[in-house]
Amino acid sequence: MNLYTSASERGAMEGRNGESVPTGALLTLLNGHRLSPVQRRIAQYLLDYMPDSAFLSSVTLARRAGVSQPSVTRFAAALGFSGYPALREALRAIALESAGGPAEDIHGNELQAAAAAEVANLRALHEALADPRAVVELGRELTASLPLAVLGQRISAPLAQYFACIAQRIHPDVRCLTCGGSTMYDALLTARAVGGRWLLAFAMPRYPAETVSALRFARRLGLRTAVVTDARFVPFAGDADVLLPAGVGSRLVFDSHAAPMVLAAVLAQVMADAEPVRARARLQAQEEMLAGHGFFLDR
Repeated sequence: MNLYTSASERGAMEGRNGESVPTGALLTLLNGHRLSPVQRRIAQYLLDYMPDSAFLSSVTLARRAGVSQPSVTRFAAALGFSGYPALREALRAIALESAGGPAEDIHGNELQAAAAAEVANLRALHEALADPRAVVELGRELTASLPLAVLGQRISAPLAQYFACIAQRIHPDVRCLTCGGSTMYDALLTARAVGGRWLLAFAMPRYPAETVSALRFARRLGLRTAVVTDARFVPFAGDADVLLPAGVGSRLVFDSHAAPMVLAAVLAQVMADAEPVRARARLQAQEEMLAGHGFFLDR
């Protein structure tokens, strides 16, 4: 199951129908060029992840599309550009214009360009959720898993902790795993032994090898796996029963994770909707317990 596959196809079709979306402008750029199979793979990645793909370096684009870096350079030449930097400038202009900002912002203010890229990531998430059936179904499955294991390591640990923090308020047994080594395997073994059915993992680049190992170990135990990550063509896609891509901002020194954070909150929402009586009861009990203890400041 892949939450975003139909959304990507839907976005490409909207572009063909002439609506003001970045995929439409990119299709116009690609039309009329004879591309090799490898180049078509690059083009498909750009279409699937536009506008965020417009801000990638040639090395990152090559890695995410599963091709070599020279292939990206040859792809730019096949489209008539002097090199990949010139192609990227054209792609950035398309992305920024679709986000409602002037293309020259990319030259005048790199910080604004980074923010614009994250706005584009959120727009892509908004489009993907136009058909919520897949994520609603996943919410029902996660809600029924007792316990629910949540995994996130290294840079992904804060995402896992955020999701676990809010999910614990509506779910009776959420177990957040940010450790590595044998402790992680012990926790997965225990979760499965006491009835757990799902592992929800967060895997942002750079992808920890231990996270991939944990996914494979969980599946051997009989746990199903849902993975929130940055792209559809990740090397561990085959280790996920449900893959949930949410674009990552790569314009700054360190990646930014606005869309994955929103997707984490969306997952908690659909879990609450799946068991509304239990969610309300747990939230009310927690509020009553906290009342009068002075844990929070009133506005």
